[in-house]
Amino acid sequence: MSPQFTKHPIALAAMAAITTAVMATAASTAVAQPAATGKYVAGDFHNHSTCSDGSLSMQKKVKKSTAVWGLDWFVQAGHGGSGSRNCTLTEDASLATPGYPFTNQGPSTTWANSGVTPLGNPGGANMWRWQQLQSFQYPLLENLAANKNLPLFLGLESVVEGHEHTSMAVIAGQIPAAIYSTSIGGPNTVLGNANALSQWTYCFDRGNGPDVSRGVSNQWSCEVPGSTISTAATAFWSVPGQKLIPSLVAGSTGLGNRGHIKTTEAVRWMQANHPNGSYYVPAHLERAGPFNPNGNNGFNVEHLRNFNNAGPTVAFGMETQPGHGASSDRGEYLPRRQTINGVVTDSVGGTTYGGTGVYGAVIGGVWDALLGEGRNFWFFASSDWHNRGIFGPDDTRTTQDFEPGEYQKNFTLVKNGSDRLNPQNIVDGLRSGNTFTDSGQLIDRLAFVACTGLSAAQVQALAVAAASNSSAPSAAGCATMGERLTVAPGTNVVVAIVARDPQGASNSPYTFPNPSLLQIGVTQPLNLPVLDHIDLIGGLVTGLKTPGSPDYAGQWPINTDWLRLDGTTATINDIYQAPDPRAGQPVVPPAAKNTSAGIRAVFNSSNWTPVVVGGAPAVAMVYTVTANQSQYFRLRGTNLPASVPFETDASGNPLSDLYTNSSDESKLRIPCTTVGTTVPPVGGRKPYTGNSINGCPTHLPVVNGVKYSALDVAAWADIWFYSNPIYIQVNSPTRAGARVAQSR
Repeated sequence: MSPQFTKHPIALAAMAAITTAVMATAASTAVAQPAATGKYVAGDFHNHSTCSDGSLSMQKKVKKSTAVWGLDWFVQAGHGGSGSRNCTLTEDASLATPGYPFTNQGPSTTWANSGVTPLGNPGGANMWRWQQLQSFQYPLLENLAANKNLPLFLGLESVVEGHEHTSMAVIAGQIPAAIYSTSIGGPNTVLGNANALSQWTYCFDRGNGPDVSRGVSNQWSCEVPGSTISTAATAFWSVPGQKLIPSLVAGSTGLGNRGHIKTTEAVRWMQANHPNGSYYVPAHLERAGPFNPNGNNGFNVEHLRNFNNAGPTVAFGMETQPGHGASSDRGEYLPRRQTINGVVTDSVGGTTYGGTGVYGAVIGGVWDALLGEGRNFWFFASSDWHNRGIFGPDDTRTTQDFEPGEYQKNFTLVKNGSDRLNPQNIVDGLRSGNTFTDSGQLIDRLAFVACTGLSAAQVQALAVAAASNSSAPSAAGCATMGERLTVAPGTNVVVAIVARDPQGASNSPYTFPNPSLLQIGVTQPLNLPVLDHIDLIGGLVTGLKTPGSPDYAGQWPINTDWLRLDGTTATINDIYQAPDPRAGQPVVPPAAKNTSAGIRAVFNSSNWTPVVVGGAPAVAMVYTVTANQSQYFRLRGTNLPASVPFETDASGNPLSDLYTNSSDESKLRIPCTTVGTTVPPVGGRKPYTGNSINGCPTHLPVVNGVKYSALDVAAWADIWFYSNPIYIQVNSPTRAGARVAQSR
C-alpha cells in the first residue's frame, strides 16, 4: 500500500507520464508480446474445514475465501487419516445449495448421528479419508463449484509415511466442464469423481495405513508400475491390503527409512499414472524437525531430491512459507516442538524468519542448493487455516490462523485461454514455476523477466506491459519465472522487474503504527504497508548431484548449532571452532547449501523508477549481467528496511521470529505502545470485522507492564513476497532464447 501515491492524483499523473516515456523509448524497436500469455490468479491449496480439523464447513470456507478474501481458485485439502464429523452439513441456511439444504444439524454432527456407517477394515465410528473424499466431500465440492460458478477442486494434506505432512492432489476425474452447463443438485447428480485421489489416499497416506479393506468395493491395489518394491517380496507389503505398511516390521528401528521408501513410491505412482494431473509439495516442511530414521517426522534436503527425481513433474516444490502466521509461534515452528525417542526435537531452524521457514528464508540454504542443481523446485505458501484461536471464525483478529486469501496468496500464471479456470490449467500453472507468493498484501502484481538482444528500456517496457495486464512477459529471447533462457558465454542479459504495491488498505484490522518500524522512527499504519525494497538474489547452477555422493545428503544443523539461545543464528559459511570436537567442519553441510548464492542488487526508492500499472502506482527496475556461467535469479521484497531491530540484519535478511513468538515471553523485544480508542474487548462480544482498531489490542502479551508485538500484530508488521527463479543456461546446445525443460 502506498498512501503517499494513492492520495495524490498529481503524483499518479506524473508516474503515468514516466511510464509513457519509458514505453515510448522502446517504441522504435518494440517487442511484440503474444496475446495469450495467461493471467496471474490467486489461490490457496492447504487449508482445513470440518472435513478434517478445521472450524468452518466447506461451504463457509469456500464462500469466505473467494467472496470475502478474493481468491480466484481454491483447493480444499484437509488432513489424511479419518474423521468423525459429517462435513457435508453447514452452519446455517444462507450457505445451502441445491441438494445440500440446511438440516438444523451443524457441521460438527457425527457420521453416526447422521445415519452414515463408515466403511473399511478395521472399521469404527470415524470414517477413513478415502471414503469421505470419494463419497461425500467430492460431490459437495462439485456442487459448490457448479452452483457458485467457482474453480474448486480437492486435494489432501497427507500424513506422510516417514515424514510429517505434504500438500498434494490427484485431479483426474474432478470438476468436468459439463458441471457448469448442467443442473447439479444433490450427490446423485454428480458428474465427476475423486476416485484417483481417494485411491492414492488409501494406498499411501500414513493416516489411512491401518485400513486393509482395499477401499471395499473399489478393490484397489497399490502396485507402482515397474517397481520392485511394491510387491509381496518386500517385508512390509500387506497382502490383504495390497499396499506397503512400514509398521508391519516390528519395532521402531528403521521405521522412518521404510516410510520414506513408501513415500517415494507414492510419488512414483503419481508420476506413472498422473504425471500432469497431480502434485506433491511438502508442507511446513521444517516444522517437525530433521528427518528421523526411526520415526515419522522431518524432511532433509536429500528427501526433497529423492522426491523430485522420482516425480519431476509431480514433486516440484515445497511449502516453506507456512500458514499459522498469527500463532504464538509463527507458523507453529518452535524450539522444543516435540519429544521423539526421549529427545527434545526443535523445528529445523527453531522458528520462522519473516514468516518463512529456514529452508526458504536463508540465502544460500536448502532452496538455493536445489536451484543450484537447476532443478524445477518452486517456492509456495499456504494459509493452513484451522481457526482464529481465542476469537470466533468471523472476527478479523486472530491468535492462530488467517483464512485462505486473507494474509497469504500464491499468485500463479494460468494459461487457460478461452477456457474457464479448471483443475488442469491450475496444476499446469503450479508446475510451471511461474508463481510468486505474497503476505500481507505487500504486492499484487509482479513482472520478472530476463532477455537477450534487447535494450534495458525495451525489457523494462515489456515488464510494465505485462504487469499492466496481470500477465507474464513473453517475447523471443526472454524468459520469466520457472523458465530457462539459453545463451552463449559472454552474452549480456537484461533483467527487469516491475512490482505493484496495492492501493488502499490491506486486510489488517489495525490502523495504528507498525511497532517494528516505530522503533526506527517510521510511522506507518499496519494496514497501509509500503514496499521498502526488493532484493535480486542469484546463484550459480552447477548440475544435478548424484545420489550417494557426499554432497547429496545432509541434515541442517540442529539447534543450538544454528539458532542460539539469544535468537541469533549461525551462517551458511560458519565452521565449528575448537574446542568443539567438530572443529574445522562446516556448520551447514555441503548438501544443504549453495555458497555461490547472494544478493546481486538491492532496489528501493533511490534506484527504482515509479511507473503506473493498471491505473495504480508501481515501481520498475533493471539489472544487466554478463553471463559466463549458468545461474539463476530470484526475488524477495519486504516492508522493512535493513537493520530494523529484531526484524532484519544489516543486509536486509529476516532475523528469527523468536523475538515476537509469545510462547516464550522472555524473548519478546518489540514493544507495542500505541493506546487506541477503538480496541474491541476480547471474548463474549460480537465479532469485530472492521478495519479501524487504532491501538495495540488487548490480546497482546504484557510482560512487566509492557505490551509487546506478537501474534497477528507481529504478522502484519513483518511481511514479505518471494518469486520463483529464472534460469540463465550458458553453453546449451539449444538456440539462444529457447526455453528448455528440466532434464534428468
